[in-house]
Amino acid sequence: MSKKRGLSLEEKREQILQIFHESQDFFLLKELEKLGPKKGVISQSVKDVLQSLVDDDLVLKDKIGTSVYFWSLPSCAGNQLRNTYRKLESDLSSCRKRFAELVEQRGNLKKGREESDERKAALEELKTVELQHKKLTEELACYADNDPAALEAMKNAIEVAHSAANRWTDNIFTLQQWCSTKFPEAKEQLEHLYTEVGITDDFEYLQ
Repeated sequence: MSKKRGLSLEEKREQILQIFHESQDFFLLKELEKLGPKKGVISQSVKDVLQSLVDDDLVLKDKIGTSVYFWSLPSCAGNQLRNTYRKLESDLSSCRKRFAELVEQRGNLKKGREESDERKAALEELKTVELQHKKLTEELACYADNDPAALEAMKNAIEVAHSAANRWTDNIFTLQQWCSTKFPEAKEQLEHLYTEVGITDDFEYLQ
């Protein structure tokens, strides 16, 4: 004996909708979970099937107090399907129109691009010019270090770095003076610390 085939998702949706349309009543989730098996939909699947119907606006729901009620009238489902059908028809019409426009545009673009000896020669010339441009660009990159603009930018960067180095040197001297004033008893320890971090007697501003 062959095993009975389970219902597909669409079949489960139809069966749950039948519960609403046959009774035209309001239901709680737990009530639908009890009625579902009578329609071939196991109780564990009812919630997911019901949610898919709610997402498609085929079933409505509302919270009353602490309970959530579900309902669906045949007229509501019919209106929803008709609205969906009209939208799909409109989308299809728009797609067909756009497709016709693209076909026409392609035809217009092809004009003047028919295969010919003249077009072939022009394409070969274009390819040659592109290769030459690429070669010159690569050659120009080799001289980038001698570019006046690049040299000027490098000069400005050096000046900024020089100024920043002297500013930090000034900050270090200020900090040393503050430490000497604040902790005169720790002079030896401070000098040892300065030496460890590289601040020696020859530490001075950049010229």
